[in-house]
Amino acid sequence: MITNQNSYENYPVWIPGLSVLLSLAIYSTGAYILSGFGPIVVLLYILFCLWFEYRVLGKSCRYCYYYGKLCGTGKGRIVPLFFKKGDPGIFPKRAIGWKDLIPDLLVFLIPLLGGIIYLFIRFNLLTLALLVVIAILALPGTGFMRSCLLCPNCRQRELGCPAEKLFGKSKQ
Repeated sequence: MITNQNSYENYPVWIPGLSVLLSLAIYSTGAYILSGFGPIVVLLYILFCLWFEYRVLGKSCRYCYYYGKLCGTGKGRIVPLFFKKGDPGIFPKRAIGWKDLIPDLLVFLIPLLGGIIYLFIRFNLLTLALLVVIAILALPGTGFMRSCLLCPNCRQRELGCPAEKLFGKSKQ
């Protein structure tokens, strides 16, 4: 196995810590934005976020090089609690497309669209400010994490990653 000397066997704790904080900030900001619609809507959104994370663990993390290790998102350490290790040869062969990213986008788009609707019903500066915050967290915030801290240092990327094929320079 040829690996880049810049990739991590286990990420330094601060990187997954920052990644988890970013995700929690997006989820909690989204929940707060949606709170204007009542607790049921917030509960549904939180359940969606939990389903989303569980889906990632089952479809990706269980097959990843970082299964049981400290990856950039911290999920490598969590996935053994929910899933047995899958065949790591499956991960690089998996093809993903834009439709596979719909749940990722909905984590951000549901509160964004909900917040815009809420502004028409009952305008307030806090909701408007939180829409700006979630947009910054979800777009440049997540982009920075992935492009600067996670993907460039990822051993799985070197072994083959479907996201790298979709977004990266090795896209065909």
